[in-house]
Amino acid sequence: MPRRKRAKLEITCTSSACDQGLHCFKSTEAMRKRSEDGRCRACGASLVDWNRVHQRDELDLAYTFNALKLEMIRHHFWHIPIDEHAVNHARRKGWRKLRQAVERRLEVSIGQAEPVRDGMQTPRKGNSIYYAQHAMACCCRKCLEYWHGLPQGRELETPELSYLADLCMLFLRERLPMLTEEGEKVPPIRSKRKPRLGDGRGEEH
Repeated sequence: MPRRKRAKLEITCTSSACDQGLHCFKSTEAMRKRSEDGRCRACGASLVDWNRVHQRDELDLAYTFNALKLEMIRHHFWHIPIDEHAVNHARRKGWRKLRQAVERRLEVSIGQAEPVRDGMQTPRKGNSIYYAQHAMACCCRKCLEYWHGLPQGRELETPELSYLADLCMLFLRERLPMLTEEGEKVPPIRSKRKPRLGDGRGEEH
């Protein structure tokens, strides 16, 4: 019998690998009752200055940027390859239009008081902005609340969206340093569909 392929382990918002310095800071109900918000839910480590992060200070972006890397789900999006379609989309836009696209995406996906299907509205691939949203905890209102101190149930204000866009752009500039300011022409990815018998391709004559 052929061996079955082992299913890949899925990284979730509550995954952790504390022995590797990768944690999960999403508090459980029991942790909140014990006033242990902000600690790692697996090992209890207190590694992030949440008062500092929740200030959302434009001059202190670097601290938040680096603190986010301590959480396993964020770390995951720092290290997986960005898919080719997403890279090409970003290359075509360039930095100027990509910033505009980031702002629009944040407004539509998390800017409303009650986004549709909150927690599921940000795909994991297909657009470089999605990678940035997950890495910077801008993917849903639940992540926004515990990472950025932005409560659920109200619209985000323009300065708040701008701050989150700045974080996403930091991620994109580090992951996609090859982008140009005004964008470039990138040929479409050709389909890798296998030729079907009788379609004239791959036949011997």
